[in-house]
Amino acid sequence: MGSPVQVWLASAGARPRATAHELLLKLAGTLVDRPALTHDETGRPRIAGLAVSLSYTQQWVVVAASSDGPLGVDLEELRPRDFQPLADRWYTPQERDWLRAQPDQLIAFLRLWTAKEAVGKALGLGLHHAGLRREMPLDAGPVESAPGLRLSYLPHEHAVLAVAAPRSAIIEPRVTDS
Repeated sequence: MGSPVQVWLASAGARPRATAHELLLKLAGTLVDRPALTHDETGRPRIAGLAVSLSYTQQWVVVAASSDGPLGVDLEELRPRDFQPLADRWYTPQERDWLRAQPDQLIAFLRLWTAKEAVGKALGLGLHHAGLRREMPLDAGPVESAPGLRLSYLPHEHAVLAVAAPRSAIIEPRVTDS
């Protein structure tokens, strides 16, 4: 069995980025003594002794931390949007075919998009270096394009939330008021 991955979700409040940083520090404080949040040269959050990731929208923040990495999370709110041009440009033919066959194409689009973001964050690349073209599993499971990673989705009524973590990791979600 792998290390637990703590995933905390909260309302974004008036300042989503600040809320995400505060929530990440609170989560990290349950895992290490006196966590200090810094950012690397690309802006990626860092806390010594932990693998961490965060994402936020106007309404929600999600943070994740574990003693093992790599780790990436991404969150996208469910709201109407014109996603087809993005899918046509960035998704593989297999992903586009799968998307067209889904009963709710918006959710399917967002599952692939958040998967690509979460895996990119876990790899430390974001969407650079062909991240949007990186093939994703069409459901949760091992990420063949990123050996060692497994993709999970956590349920949320108003958003799609993807977590990329080591294949042996145990995902432990928590909704918090903070």
